Amino acid sequence: MKKALLLLPFLLVFLCARFSAGQETKMSSFPVRGFHLDLRIQVMPMPELKEFAKKLSGYGINTLIMEWEGTYPFEKHPLISNRFAYTKAEIVDFIKYCNGLGIDVIPLQQSFGHVEYILRNERYKDLREDQKDYSQVCPLQVRQDSLLFSDLYKELASTHTSKYIHIGGDETYLLGHDERCRKKVGAEGKSKLYIDYIRMLCNIVIKMGKRPIIWADIAMKYPEAIKLLPKQTILVDWNYGWSMDNFGDHQKLMDSGLEIWGAPSLRSHPDNYFLTQWEKHFNNIRNFIPACRQLGYKGIVMTSWSTSGAYSPLWETSENILDLYAIRHDYPISGFNMLLAAYAEAIHSDQPLDVDKFVANYCRSAYGFDEAQSAKFWKALKTAPYEVMQGKVMSPQPMSVKQLRDSALYVKGVLDSLKPAMNQPEFDHYKLMANIRAYYLSYEEIESRVNSADFSPGQIPEVLGELKGLISDSKELDAGFIALNKDHLYPAELAQENDLRDAKARLLYQRLSRKK
Repeated sequence: MKKALLLLPFLLVFLCARFSAGQETKMSSFPVRGFHLDLRIQVMPMPELKEFAKKLSGYGINTLIMEWEGTYPFEKHPLISNRFAYTKAEIVDFIKYCNGLGIDVIPLQQSFGHVEYILRNERYKDLREDQKDYSQVCPLQVRQDSLLFSDLYKELASTHTSKYIHIGGDETYLLGHDERCRKKVGAEGKSKLYIDYIRMLCNIVIKMGKRPIIWADIAMKYPEAIKLLPKQTILVDWNYGWSMDNFGDHQKLMDSGLEIWGAPSLRSHPDNYFLTQWEKHFNNIRNFIPACRQLGYKGIVMTSWSTSGAYSPLWETSENILDLYAIRHDYPISGFNMLLAAYAEAIHSDQPLDVDKFVANYCRSAYGFDEAQSAKFWKALKTAPYEVMQGKVMSPQPMSVKQLRDSALYVKGVLDSLKPAMNQPEFDHYKLMANIRAYYLSYEEIESRVNSADFSPGQIPEVLGELKGLISDSKELDAGFIALNKDHLYPAELAQENDLRDAKARLLYQRLSRKK
């Protein structure tokens, strides 16, 4: 009951938007209104996962693409599953629950690139395109009779009632890397190498009575053989704010004759724990969804990436992998209710999202803010959304790390000054994100000084004092993170995320203090 009451203001925002000025907007032209949930590093306990599905249903979402990765309990290939894997009974019950809400649950099983979590295991090492860069299978090594992906699809089909299976296929950057693949590329081109393999996977899915879905980026980049894909194939054109021709000639995609869905993003690169580019995501919703509607796309799917999907290995020896570290960790989906509501409004309206008006309405309905408070809030979220790369601020105009840190402290102050009349827990996510960013940039400012040619041993005591203060501050941030996300993630995940987020300050303190 408590969570249902918390959802009420968001639904009011949604309904008010649809009936604003006394005029009902047209319902969405998208038969498929979807959301993509990535469980690669942030796994929801099942009760929370059901609550999230219920929220999606309330927003008129009828499709949920589940990137289970290691959380699916594969029986024939148990090494693929991780310690947070659900049981088969939980999966079946969840899908039944979603179906009761009018939500079709589509499994997403990466089958070409982004398969580090599979290829890390010795059992599958011979399928790697490269023994060191094991992110991708070799398309000439993996045959239908190898049974791996056929096995995985069969298990997924045994629990999922959807008529679709998403087989991934994005960002296959190692195409033509293997010697045999290089020869095929020389003779027939990268498009043929890619499409021949994807077509084989599609045919496995089709023989099971399902329709295959793939990400469209590589097919757009190498479109020469795209028409060889089975006519049942669905291409998902993901676009997070770039031009329509970012991956290749977009017209070639339109000329393929295949069904196309669009996909904006709620969390994506360069977002991480220390940065969320709010304005970019709002603009992505505003611009791309109407473009998809105009192009006649049959579906729209909001993607939500907890990580980049790339991993850094911890090697036991030069050949043996001890563990994998996911590169880039984003703030949990629990902190993005406002963007989810914006997506819902956009897919149910035939007009582009008015971002400023939406934010003002949301702030009024969800937090009880007046116009001035809403403006302060929105300005704070848009302030200096720049990342730091190896000590350099990636801003349009020159900016020091110290200046960027000061902007983060300003944002922190603004959010601390705002006092919502309702939904304090949701608003606390913004405050925590701002506090984490200020903490991180304070560390980055210290690191920039330490890496300066002017840094001397005499400055170490001062730096150690600052680092000690940051480490102390991190304990409060960690406690806040646990308090806000204790229902959303498992205790072991909360502890791991806090540890990884705080690691740099601790390590630098240990190095400079020579603590044993």
